[in-house]
Amino acid sequence: MRTLHPSPFDLFDRLEQQLQTAERVPAAEIHETEDSYTIALELPGVDRGSIDVKATDRSLIISAERRCQPPAIPEAGNGEAPAAEGRRRAPLLGEFRYGTWSRSFRFPGGIQRDALEAHYRDGLLTVTAPKAQSLTTVSVKVAD
Repeated sequence: MRTLHPSPFDLFDRLEQQLQTAERVPAAEIHETEDSYTIALELPGVDRGSIDVKATDRSLIISAERRCQPPAIPEAGNGEAPAAEGRRRAPLLGEFRYGTWSRSFRFPGGIQRDALEAHYRDGLLTVTAPKAQSLTTVSVKVAD
């Protein structure tokens, strides 16, 4: 029997589909001290070489790529048939997200772009952005 109203289970199916295709960005924490801002991002499984940190006068843009790692194939002789060369086994459950992403952070005051420091250890990226000592302003004369 067909109804005009969708089943509540259809909503769950759509929600699950949206969650599977949703872009995930890493969790971040931002701390402010008297002379700097510190941003910490969780980046488990990301190669250090794929992390890119860029800065403007008042913002920081961090991007990275998490690449898919092929699973370890068991050696022949342990009761399993050897896998064909070049083939990868599909996971029974796949919740890892791979691909590129980018996040930007805008600060209330200026930062010193040339003095940025970034460290990556144990899946945690920490970027320290010293505050600018002075902000440049420009006066514009209004013409007739």
